[in-house]
Amino acid sequence: MTLEVSKGDGQRLDAFLASELPNLSRSRIQSLIKEGHILLNETEVKARASLKSGDVISIEIPEERPAAPQPQDIPLSVLYEDDDIIVINKAAGMVVHPAAGNEDGTLVNALLHHCSGQLAPEGGESRPGIVHRLDKDTSGCLVAAKTNSALKHLVHQFSERQTSKLYLCIAQSPPKEAHQTVFNNIARHPVHRQRMDVCNPGAGKPAITDLHLLHTATDGTSLVLCALHTGRTHQIRVHNRFLGHPLLGDPIYSKPARQVFKASRLMLHAWRLGVTHPKSGEWIQNEAPIPEEFGPWCDEVTERLDQIRLIKDSREFDALW
Repeated sequence: MTLEVSKGDGQRLDAFLASELPNLSRSRIQSLIKEGHILLNETEVKARASLKSGDVISIEIPEERPAAPQPQDIPLSVLYEDDDIIVINKAAGMVVHPAAGNEDGTLVNALLHHCSGQLAPEGGESRPGIVHRLDKDTSGCLVAAKTNSALKHLVHQFSERQTSKLYLCIAQSPPKEAHQTVFNNIARHPVHRQRMDVCNPGAGKPAITDLHLLHTATDGTSLVLCALHTGRTHQIRVHNRFLGHPLLGDPIYSKPARQVFKASRLMLHAWRLGVTHPKSGEWIQNEAPIPEEFGPWCDEVTERLDQIRLIKDSREFDALW
């Protein structure tokens, strides 16, 4: 649905839409703008954006979701659990929380059953206990909170970059540098809504990734260890593509015809996750077993991976390099 502004009188975007779409409340309109479902001239803007004559507003209203997810008996791989938190090895292909098109069968549904409903409600109606997310096709470590106090503590850790997040990925070609840091801004692509992209300074949000080449196979495909210092949507996938070597099996950021190895899944795994326990203050380091699909590359560097494992606090793993 599109609307064209006929009179450019400096009216706010949300106020204009409230008059044009009487079936939607102004708060609902503001939420749609914030979530990127309403674009002004194909660009994400804020609700207070000023309109002018000739502006085109694109509107996409997602389907309404069920108010509250229901428990479902879905098998989980639990890495750590106590009365405050639970750490899961999320399977590739599992969506973290209900959303349009994925109303059930998610990690939240599985956690509600496993934890007998004991998940922090302040995570949100559709995402109780959820502190951070992994892409649907990414496997590996994910921590959830059972209490509101644990949720607040963990959210603070992630926002203040006090956690440790190490990922393993397989790139379609070797990085030009063995060790490098990417520091730029990432925002939603203005046209392709499923994609994120590197943008100019001043737009988007800062994204920082350390990349370490571990092994390159004879076909050029490469095992890369990534340390995340921020947690932007698709960050590792975007940064590897930005450097010219998108990940194998990536349905959004790679071109299958250019990949010499046909992967059965997105080759990205959240390998190790370190957080401070919200109650005890103890550093908790969890590791999700490396999927068998990564074997052809990881089997070549078992000693290197074991060296990394020896470091209990993976915030200090840079000492290896």
